[in-house]
Amino acid sequence: MSAAPLLAALERHAARDLDAHERASLDRIVEFVRREPGCFERSTVEGHITGSAWILDHDRARALLVHHKKLGFWLQPGGHADGEADVLSVAWREAREESGIDALEPLSREVFDVDVHEIPAHKGEPAHFHFDVRFVFVAPPGAEPVVSEESNDVRWVARDAIGTYATDASVMRMAAKWAPGA
Repeated sequence: MSAAPLLAALERHAARDLDAHERASLDRIVEFVRREPGCFERSTVEGHITGSAWILDHDRARALLVHHKKLGFWLQPGGHADGEADVLSVAWREAREESGIDALEPLSREVFDVDVHEIPAHKGEPAHFHFDVRFVFVAPPGAEPVVSEESNDVRWVARDAIGTYATDASVMRMAAKWAPGA
């Protein structure tokens, strides 16, 4: 499993206008992927690559947020690579699993956002980092999400209402990047 395609995608993302936090996250992810051969494996104690999905409804007027059971707050769908080096595929898989919407399509194959965040210790698993790479997906007309086993709730949320659900700075950054109707 080669990290070269991910590094190339991250290099293209580096050319974009990123805020200071996202730039620092990008630098950390690139450094981690270059030095850690097990970067895609959940068993890597320091942390691992994850793939997330910023899902828009067909009209691109609302984004999908899930209320994560383990973490207890509203986030975008996403999860572990579990050995898969194609992070877009990881995000796509997680998007379908956590939304119940099978016919999602990527709006772009390019990275939309990146973030590094610490996951607290839980049930014998030590605290570790998620080196998260995010992509944008669009749902088909009339798609209605279904709550998965990993979530307490799932909702379509208008851009101007995201802050009433999500308080995570990286979710708010993605909401700011998203241009409804784009």
